[in-house]
Amino acid sequence: MTASSRAAQTKAEHIAKFGTYGAWGWFKQFSPDEARQIEELGYGTIWLGGSPKNLHPIRTILEATEHITVATGIVNIWNSVPYVIAGEFHALERDFPGRFYLGVGAGHPEATSEYTTPFKAVGRYLDALDGKQVPPNRRLLAALGPRMLRMSAERSLGAHPYLTTPEHTAEARKILGPDALLAPEHKVVLTEDADEARAVGRPPVDQPYLHLSNYTRNLKRLGYTDEDIADGGSDALIDALVAHGTPAQVKARLDEHLAAGANHVTIQVLGSETPVEQLAAIISA
Repeated sequence: MTASSRAAQTKAEHIAKFGTYGAWGWFKQFSPDEARQIEELGYGTIWLGGSPKNLHPIRTILEATEHITVATGIVNIWNSVPYVIAGEFHALERDFPGRFYLGVGAGHPEATSEYTTPFKAVGRYLDALDGKQVPPNRRLLAALGPRMLRMSAERSLGAHPYLTTPEHTAEARKILGPDALLAPEHKVVLTEDADEARAVGRPPVDQPYLHLSNYTRNLKRLGYTDEDIADGGSDALIDALVAHGTPAQVKARLDEHLAAGANHVTIQVLGSETPVEQLAAIISA
């Protein structure tokens, strides 16, 4: 076996740990009991979103579960120190070997006055992680545009695109090549009432994402117009970004990402104080 084939095999083994479906929640959203339930349902990964300055909440989820993969979606390079994050990564690896994957990204320019040249800044952050021996196959990047997608394939396990469509997934797979992880997030509302689904889904899409340039640029690359993005988003845009319907209909929409080239799709349930119930309905559909 050649060195390149061994590397590809290793990457494939890491990707397999994510499973087909994941559950996405904000940092500290899932209680330890909910994390256990998500694991018991058969989900492969719990994703913790937001921009944490440290990885302390990760430990709570890992302690509550036995084998499920846990990943950040994402640690923001602008409000975290790579050397600190690297040290916490190694501590988690020591205590929970092989279970934690570090997702990092540049966030968006509206969030910080320090936001400049995100592509180069992410590269510098990865350099620092390299210096502290955080393995490339144990990290991934938030990536929407072509340059960041290429970097995610070259310097990490792969990409975790947020607020995207299966059409974006297809384009991302072309850029990433066949071997990198592609793990998009997709929002869902379990209702067959389209008006109700849009009423739940529109506010968290509109604020903040339809006012953030990196997300709106990506939507325009997919063919959406200024009119689609204005005034909280057109019905067509909201329906594309927030799946609704029966559990089977929602799962079919999520599976469009898999058909388009995703290895894994992670589900963010909207409008429910008991998201595990919806996650159970979706995965069993």
